[in-house]
Amino acid sequence: MKLSAPIPVLKRKARLLARTKTIPLHQALDEVAASEGIAGWSLLAAKAAAVRPAARLFARLAPGDMVLLGARPGQGKTLMGLELAVEAMKSGHRGSFFTLEYTEKEVLDRFRAIGADRAQFGSLFELDSSDIISAAHIAGRMASAPRGTMVVVDYLQLLDQKRDNPKLMEQVRALRALARDKGLIVVMISQIDRSYDPATKTMPDLGDVRLPNPLDLKLFDKACFLANGEVRIHSV
Repeated sequence: MKLSAPIPVLKRKARLLARTKTIPLHQALDEVAASEGIAGWSLLAAKAAAVRPAARLFARLAPGDMVLLGARPGQGKTLMGLELAVEAMKSGHRGSFFTLEYTEKEVLDRFRAIGADRAQFGSLFELDSSDIISAAHIAGRMASAPRGTMVVVDYLQLLDQKRDNPKLMEQVRALRALARDKGLIVVMISQIDRSYDPATKTMPDLGDVRLPNPLDLKLFDKACFLANGEVRIHSV
């Protein structure tokens, strides 16, 4: 099933439609579903859930993997990162989400956006939204993490924003070593450069990753890119 936009974008479209036309949200959701060629929103949501790209990506990951997850704003990369943590927790592993971008409330709101209940995972889920996140900070928090823990970092380009943090290359190397040594899966959410033009290139790739500071992208084992409801996963 190919949608014109990710589910969160379609939901925002429905909310705007509901306000503009002064109609109930459920009616607006059904109208958006109809514009996608699907009879109703509940059917659209069910079909989308059946082919969640996070489940496909998770099935291809193994302990020790270092993964880059990239997309332009509004394409659902943060939601997919959170979904990967949920997939790990569903299989009995821990999920740790480190974000320099969102507050705790915003992350919990995104649990609801992906249809997950934070409470059901108990101590399996760990959220860190402090402003001191760095590779060293993550390594400290993951010192006793069991093998198979899913570590999601939101996002790559903010890691060395503080002058007293090591260079981005050093931090990514440290996180790669952490993943290898402890058997963790480290997923780094990444921005895509503004020069990327979806009108001329349907899907971004490693050459479109925004790199304000030098970084060898071969430090990653796998890469996943999102654009216009499509997902591309490949080895680096």
